[in-house]
Amino acid sequence: MAGKQTPNVKCEDCEFRQQSLFGVLCGHELDDLNEAKSCTAYKKGQVLLYEGTRPLGVFCINRGKVKVYKLGIDGKEQIIRIAKEGDILGYKAMISNETYPVTAETLEPCTICFLPKTDFLSLLSNNQEFNQKLLQAVCHELGVMADNLTNLAQKSVRERLAVTLLMLRDTYGIDGEREEVEINLTREDLANIVGTATETLIRLLHDFKEENLIITKGRKITVTDPKGLVKVGRL
Repeated sequence: MAGKQTPNVKCEDCEFRQQSLFGVLCGHELDDLNEAKSCTAYKKGQVLLYEGTRPLGVFCINRGKVKVYKLGIDGKEQIIRIAKEGDILGYKAMISNETYPVTAETLEPCTICFLPKTDFLSLLSNNQEFNQKLLQAVCHELGVMADNLTNLAQKSVRERLAVTLLMLRDTYGIDGEREEVEINLTREDLANIVGTATETLIRLLHDFKEENLIITKGRKITVTDPKGLVKVGRL
């Protein structure tokens, strides 16, 4: 089901623009970007892009969180990351002229802007600073992916959960405005990030709660002892 069109979010007024790849743009470039893009409100559980399909453009998150995942042979999701405000999705497949390697699905109501392929590639060709920032972003993501693979290979499930909760604490926090940050994910999604069975995850969350590392309320998790999680995760 398609999202509902929303009033246009002006790029120059977006509070997360400086955190995104578009932060280097100014003047007429912002005007052109604002003219070319469209903004849509998505409900929870709507898919932005599907693994294996051809890219038509890029998505920039203005509000909300999006899970990015691959499907295993058994159809089980392996969540690669949780994208947040200011993140751009779909640009690597477009640059490489390949299909999307992942699926992206909203975790909550979101406002997301879409920039068509031709406009994005034109911007990439005409702005050297934007081109360089994009290259830096790709290299950074490759480094993060390498770290994540190492964590999966060398850390226990308990350690991976501790690392994941710390990562999600940063994702759901906005510039450190709050000391305590609520992580709002289903237990299944959290298990798919950690790479374990849901039953194992629930048992470990109970253990973390008993150790006063976290508190839970329904599906929401609040990290109360980040230093303790750092120790558990061997970071």
